[in-house]
Amino acid sequence: MKKTDAPILKYSAKGRSRKIEDFLLRPPIEKGADKIAATVLADIKRRGDSAVLKYARQFDRAPSTMVQLRVSKAEITAAKKEVDVEFKAAAKEAHKRIVHFAVAGLREDWKMPAPQGGWLGEKFVPLDRVGAYIPGGAAPLASTALMTLTLAKVAGVPELVACTPANGEGKVNPYILYALDLAGATEIYKVGGIQAIGLMAYGTKTTDKVQKIVGPGGPYVTAAKRLVYGEVALDMVAGPSEIAVLADESADPAHVAADLLSQAEHGTGSEKALLVTTSEALAKAVRAELDAQAKTLTRKASVAKVMARGCILAVVPNIGKGIELCNRFAPEHMEVITKNAESVAKKINRAGAIFIGPWTPEAVGDFAAGPSHVLPTGGTAAFFSGLTVEDFRRRVSLIHFKKGDLEETASVVEAFGRVETLDAHARSASIRLGK
Repeated sequence: MKKTDAPILKYSAKGRSRKIEDFLLRPPIEKGADKIAATVLADIKRRGDSAVLKYARQFDRAPSTMVQLRVSKAEITAAKKEVDVEFKAAAKEAHKRIVHFAVAGLREDWKMPAPQGGWLGEKFVPLDRVGAYIPGGAAPLASTALMTLTLAKVAGVPELVACTPANGEGKVNPYILYALDLAGATEIYKVGGIQAIGLMAYGTKTTDKVQKIVGPGGPYVTAAKRLVYGEVALDMVAGPSEIAVLADESADPAHVAADLLSQAEHGTGSEKALLVTTSEALAKAVRAELDAQAKTLTRKASVAKVMARGCILAVVPNIGKGIELCNRFAPEHMEVITKNAESVAKKINRAGAIFIGPWTPEAVGDFAAGPSHVLPTGGTAAFFSGLTVEDFRRRVSLIHFKKGDLEETASVVEAFGRVETLDAHARSASIRLGK
């Protein structure tokens, strides 16, 4: 593997680097993905299971003889036997932490008194049926099974559907199946890609449609999710993984490089890794570490692509400028490895998740800490939030007026009804009061 091409660039008040500005621009949907996704989705909506099977064979490389889309109980039992004891213990620990965090995030129903004896409030009701997409191609993301359906289970959703691709033998990765079963999946289908989104969004003879689809995926899955929005609800439209690290001279260059590479290895080649530092010496040391550590990784080819076109080491004149650049980037994962890291982190307000201090590598968020690792990418952290337990519940407003409350507000209803030419609205209040 050749030396990293990641440039060291200056970012200051005097002028913005063109390369940095270009780096900040990252569309969540790759060119051409929408068109392909639209064609496949239309076919699935029209022909159902037969179309899903066709594309599973074409894109997932599932065997031509595969006719059973749903994973059987026997397959889940067999998968459990294949999974090693060490992973089972790790998955159970991660699951426990995710449940604990999700329970803490549940909002309780509440009420407040209305002025004349009535009351107002909200109640929170679980969705009935949700679907999770679990990538299983370039990287079998068993952790995503836990980071999605566990939250839905805690929220009280009774029907938990999962889609993940089968291999050329018609089998699903046993670690993914184990994690899905642990998370509480009630139905699992051997389908990946666009066809998985179509199956969940439209429903077929095999399965009923879901109300919401969650989970990350590649550019075609992302395009498909965007196209079915309205048929179902979505968590977000997410693109390739990304990380930003804000560091000063106190940071260990080997640690910073390892964290940047942790996102570069995801496999699409379109991931983004940004170091923002006040120390040019640190930037140079990190670049040397990137070279050394990248050579030891399994996914050298994928990492090389990111190092060549998706990694920048930006030197800023002060921490304030670094915070500005990180907020403009609005990364999925944001690490703060500086002196007074907690104080600095308070000023980062555009990020999917913030990892504070030298002992918090991004990977603990991916696998172990508790919050979901399903996070906004492509700069959408400026206006989207990561997946939470509340994404699997409906919020319902509650209004219970007494006669006095209606008497107090009738003039307001009548005024708006008059201005908006909505006579029946106004009458529905006045008629109760004998007007």
